Amino acid sequence: MQGMAITNWSQLLVDIQQHSVKQIARGISLVENEVPGYEQLLASLPVNHHTKIIGITGPPGAGKSTLVDALIGVIAGAGNKVGVLCVDPSSPFNLGAILGDRIRMSAWYNDPQVFIRSLATRGSLGGLHPKIIEITELMKAATFDYIIVETVGVGQSEIEIAGLADVTVVVLVPEAGDEVQTMKAGLMEIADIFVVNKADRPDADQFVKNLRLMLAPAFRGHTRDVPVVKTVASQKRGIGELFESISHLLLQHHDDVRKAWLLTERAYHLIQQKRMKDIRKDLLQQAILQHLKHNGFNLYRFVEGL
Repeated sequence: MQGMAITNWSQLLVDIQQHSVKQIARGISLVENEVPGYEQLLASLPVNHHTKIIGITGPPGAGKSTLVDALIGVIAGAGNKVGVLCVDPSSPFNLGAILGDRIRMSAWYNDPQVFIRSLATRGSLGGLHPKIIEITELMKAATFDYIIVETVGVGQSEIEIAGLADVTVVVLVPEAGDEVQTMKAGLMEIADIFVVNKADRPDADQFVKNLRLMLAPAFRGHTRDVPVVKTVASQKRGIGELFESISHLLLQHHDDVRKAWLLTERAYHLIQQKRMKDIRKDLLQQAILQHLKHNGFNLYRFVEGL
């Protein structure tokens, strides 16, 4: 695919805007693989203030995928079109997603209101796909009402997702009590909504109480309340309340300051990618191997020489 160019990107964009599932999937693949012409395609994307991006993050084992599956049901059940991007760990061999969308949310495959795609992190340290911004912008051209981005839940993905999503949902479980006590401030700051999933487990109510105390505006020096929603995603309980909280926050997030912050984060990552474009790990490794044949290899002098 990398040897192919987008010869008729304008027609591809028309097909995507008409919500052709096949062309949406093709467009994502073209962007992922940086096929010649993909930047022209992205530059031609129309402005879209309608589609909202919901970020779902949290530690592994919190039940994020089950929660997303239940949330799809509520959103699509209300007559909305929803796109889902599941960012999975990469295979160390082919950089493909290990947890492919073939085993995810299978009930939605034939639903015309739902589009699901798994993306590999491809070695990205933050846990998000390196082209996640471009892919979400491409999908926004496809008349989705909502796009859900579910992260791996490792590294800095919890922080990065805040620069991508209009609303960021952090999913925890009652057993995460000790984790919350030592939770890095960044995660506490970026969460718009906390979900305590598997809330039918023992000590769930006490965990919710402690979390709300930690999130109290007086405790954090902030003026806004952060909702805490209890769910049992496997039983579809609390999902309606979660979507109500998300919808309420989306209505409040039209201020220019937040919009400018979101766009700044996205612009920063795109500029960072552009400047790193010519740096390839395989070539770095070859150069380092050559240097290692000589005594006195100094990593810092090597980097400065680049």
